[in-house]
Amino acid sequence: MNAEVWLPLFGAGLCAGFIDAVAGGGGMISVPALFWAGLPPHLALGTNKLQSSVGTLIAVWHYLRSGWVEGRELGRVVGVTFACAVAGTLCLTRVDNELLGRVIPWLLLLVATHALFSPRFGEENREPKVGAGPFAWMAGTTLGFYDGFFGPGTGAFWTMGWISLRGKSLAGATAATKVVNLASNLAALCVFLPAGLARYDLAGAMIGGQLLGARLGAGLAVRHGALFIRRIFLGAVFAMVLKLLWEQWGS
Repeated sequence: MNAEVWLPLFGAGLCAGFIDAVAGGGGMISVPALFWAGLPPHLALGTNKLQSSVGTLIAVWHYLRSGWVEGRELGRVVGVTFACAVAGTLCLTRVDNELLGRVIPWLLLLVATHALFSPRFGEENREPKVGAGPFAWMAGTTLGFYDGFFGPGTGAFWTMGWISLRGKSLAGATAATKVVNLASNLAALCVFLPAGLARYDLAGAMIGGQLLGARLGAGLAVRHGALFIRRIFLGAVFAMVLKLLWEQWGS
């Protein structure tokens, strides 16, 4: 692998790791970069899960050390998410997901619009609207399967769910989202790696960038708090929407 491939993938990993650590959506950078490198879809998705898992692990570790992760309710959510992400990834290897790709931009647009016109969105903890058990099954089943099957926007959907249904602050929702993202990434790897659907050399180039980007993103999120996260969250989601809609209609 020469520098003409390694350097752009390193840069894509850095940007994706930064965005993922703060708001989610790094896959919108890393997956196209792997397509650019010449990988077919399933191999690109498997390689992406491998490299993004490292960045997500770094972000989770940083949030754990900062006291942002509330472990009491996460165990059940992680378990359900992991199992359903395995199921979603198994389906991905067998099913065309074109229809899902047409629906997701509009769902993301609803998420971003709600956050944009809710000035106090995620500023502080509120009373949960849904119990921890029902939330684990509802969100873990749908978003776990979705992340294994398709993926774009999963972090934004999780963040919205934690805030709207479980009453978390934006900071707490961001940290919890990284934990469940790590679970679904590892679940997907349980399918992709045994099937040989990962390029370790290309993943390695992106992991170097992920390590730096995730550390920077999580550090800035902890230092600057909810306002910084809100801005990155909105920017990342609207960018995802525009990119997905352009892919559908622009060409």
